[in-house]
Amino acid sequence: MAQLNITLDYNFFIGLFSESKEDAFGKLMECIFNQTLLSESKEQLGAESYERNSHWNDYRNGTRKRDFTTRVGKLELEIPRHRNVPFKTVLFENYQRNEQALIASMMEMVIQGVSTRNVQKVTEELCGEKFSKSTVSEICKELDGPVRSFKHRLLTEKYPFVMLDAMYIKVREDHKICSKALMVAIGYNTSGHKEIIGFDVCEKESESSWNEFLGSLKDRGLRGVDIVTSDNHKGLVKAVKENLPGVSWQRCQVHFTRNIIDKAPKKYQSGLASELREIFNCNTIAEARKLRDDVVNEYQDVAKEAMQILDNGFEDSMTVMVLPNKYRITLRSTNVLERENRELRRREKVIQIFPNIESAIRLMGAVLLDDHNDWIGGKRCFSMTEYEGKSAEIKNKTNVA
Repeated sequence: MAQLNITLDYNFFIGLFSESKEDAFGKLMECIFNQTLLSESKEQLGAESYERNSHWNDYRNGTRKRDFTTRVGKLELEIPRHRNVPFKTVLFENYQRNEQALIASMMEMVIQGVSTRNVQKVTEELCGEKFSKSTVSEICKELDGPVRSFKHRLLTEKYPFVMLDAMYIKVREDHKICSKALMVAIGYNTSGHKEIIGFDVCEKESESSWNEFLGSLKDRGLRGVDIVTSDNHKGLVKAVKENLPGVSWQRCQVHFTRNIIDKAPKKYQSGLASELREIFNCNTIAEARKLRDDVVNEYQDVAKEAMQILDNGFEDSMTVMVLPNKYRITLRSTNVLERENRELRRREKVIQIFPNIESAIRLMGAVLLDDHNDWIGGKRCFSMTEYEGKSAEIKNKTNVA
């Protein structure tokens, strides 16, 4: 990668901030981006301006202007041109897709006349200008392609561990506001990295919608699943049994704890929650079962319904006990997916009501795509070596969903 050195005249720098801070940051970003473009051009050509050497491979052919809209305003960039091979830059491609999708969704709301004045004001503050329908259409086309490809890509790896969850978003449909279920699946591949392996927007979270969602994952190549972690949504659990026969189901311990605590008298909830944590942190299933029995005996008279839930759901919530210790904390709950849902919710709160389903898929998909790329290129969650060595033994011990 070429080294980039940016030099600013002191008086020019001071002059920028003596006037308008907003304009100053824009000018600085414009300078940085233009220097970056020149550096990329030099690297692709293999030579400085007017330089000829053995690595030189093309001619400079001037520049063209391009407006680049960012949060600090609209920047005017000088895009280098090459005579033979077109100039390419990662600058625009690496500009966060979810930021573009957020802006595009807000612009759609303005153009379709369904937003408030506040939304239009925020849009102008983010983008620095108002947008025409044709501009919005072009931005949406650029975003829809990568998101669509990501959503429908083939799953070529095996995913021993899968997490499933859904959250509700509001979408305008047929001139009324409807709640839609956004379903998301996270998978851990055989290298120990997590991935977004699927997402979709459905009418509601039901057995039929989960069947359709899991069926689409299988059609795209989902295989090698050993354990699925989710909450106790009846439709989801039934869909897992139907679409992934022989796969073990881990009931999310966080949701399970809430289900138990909600049925206990308020004065016992804190103590009961502490004892449940002790159960879930046991090193062996035998130790956990003994503590479970002690808790049931202790609270049976004062929280009978809560103890019934604990007794009925205990084994499903302890499926991960067959795994080596280092896998258990990550896979015993859907906390990883809940954190991702919070990222989605953070963007969704800006929109509040999506103008259509396409807009929802675009923004939510862009957020998921960016996070997915960070995950697969980052540090793996855990080594799968220990699991692979005992996978056959573990499969025989797990409770089939």
